[in-house]
Amino acid sequence: MEILLIGGVATAMALIFSAWLMTFTRWYPIPGLDGTYDFATLIRAHVDFALMSLFNFSFYGAAMGGGIELPVIACWCVAIGGFTNPSIFVVAALDENFWDKMIWKVLSGISFLITTTGFVWISYTFVQHYLSV
Repeated sequence: MEILLIGGVATAMALIFSAWLMTFTRWYPIPGLDGTYDFATLIRAHVDFALMSLFNFSFYGAAMGGGIELPVIACWCVAIGGFTNPSIFVVAALDENFWDKMIWKVLSGISFLITTTGFVWISYTFVQHYLSV
C-alpha cells in the first residue's frame, strides 16, 4: 500500500514542477519552450497531477484510518496510472501533432485502462469492507 504514498509524492512533485514551468515560461523566454507549447493542455496536466496526488494520498489515508488492507496490485495501478495519465497531457502540450499519432492513442488507452482498474478495484475493496462490518 505504501506505493500510494510514493505515487502521491511523485504526482505532487510533478504538480509543483508544472506550476514552475508554466510560470517561468510566461515570465522569461526559455529557448524551446517560449510560446511553443499548448498552455491550456499543460493546465489540464497540472490539474490532473493535483487530482491524482489527492487520490493517492486519500486512498492511502482512508485505508490506514479504516484498517483496510488494499490489494497491492490495485495500489500499483493507481500509482502508475495516476502519474502516466497527466504525463500524457504534458506530451500533448509539447507535441502539436500528438492527437494524430497512433502510439499516443495506444499508450493513452493502456494508461486509462490501468488507472480504471486500480480505481475500480480499490473502490470495490472499500465497499466490500463496508458491507462486511
